[in-house]
Amino acid sequence: MSHVYPTLAYLQWDINRVLFEVGPIKIRYYGLFFTAGFICGYLLLRWIFRTEKRNLDDVESLLIYMVLGTIIGARLGHCLFYHPMEYLSDPIRLLQIWNGGLASHGAAVGITLSAWLYSRKHRDQPLLWLLDRLAIPVALAGFFIRIGNFFNSEILGRASDVPWAVVFKDGLGLSPEQKLVPRHPVMLYESLCYGFIFVLLLLVYRKYKERTPRGLLIGLFFITVFTARFVLEFFKLRQAAFAENLPLSVGQMLSIPLVIAGIVFLLYRRPAPPLEEEVALQTPREPAAKA
Repeated sequence: MSHVYPTLAYLQWDINRVLFEVGPIKIRYYGLFFTAGFICGYLLLRWIFRTEKRNLDDVESLLIYMVLGTIIGARLGHCLFYHPMEYLSDPIRLLQIWNGGLASHGAAVGITLSAWLYSRKHRDQPLLWLLDRLAIPVALAGFFIRIGNFFNSEILGRASDVPWAVVFKDGLGLSPEQKLVPRHPVMLYESLCYGFIFVLLLLVYRKYKERTPRGLLIGLFFITVFTARFVLEFFKLRQAAFAENLPLSVGQMLSIPLVIAGIVFLLYRRPAPPLEEEVALQTPREPAAKA
């Protein structure tokens, strides 16, 4: 016998995804929260660069790299990790980002690659130094984005009768019957986790600042964020149809190597060297002149 949920006892979530319209332009809640993540990240990076007496003009350039890395990586991650056959059979759909579909694991890869490209042009900001600093605003951005997912009624949780369960009356991908079922608001669970992780990383950075051991913050970030993601996947509906009957979800399988990477970063963290010494190590040596 199927369980009957008293849906009126739970929060009925049916908010319009569009906050307001200006002519043909629609301003959505998700877009506002996504943008808030980048704005707060930009302000945090300016504070970090100012604290460590780095060139503040570099923050604008770094932001461009991070925006492109996040969007491209998250989009490719969604298409190739969760719906590979659909998008490979019609590659032009990869570009249709307005139809939705971003993946945090892809964003992690995209941000890392963007940071590597950026650091190659800024020898005073080596990759590991940069990744440690970026971990702080990225965790905060995750907090905002998951709230945006809640407003979008997407990345839904499994059916539940916990007192705080939510009925997503316009849940993406649900049948009319499924839209009457109360569910775990798992995107809010995830948002809270990322908020706590942001505070943890910020406190660690405030303790050490420019003396932060190389690899410490990015190691903590990978371990905490993707362990939380692994655990919370048990409360989510499966997002990839091809993995419906597998013991682990796609999100969990992708989280495992990132947790391992975080452990490696922590195990091999090293004291922060003087800036001049680190720049010298990063700068290619000129070939010796021939006699």
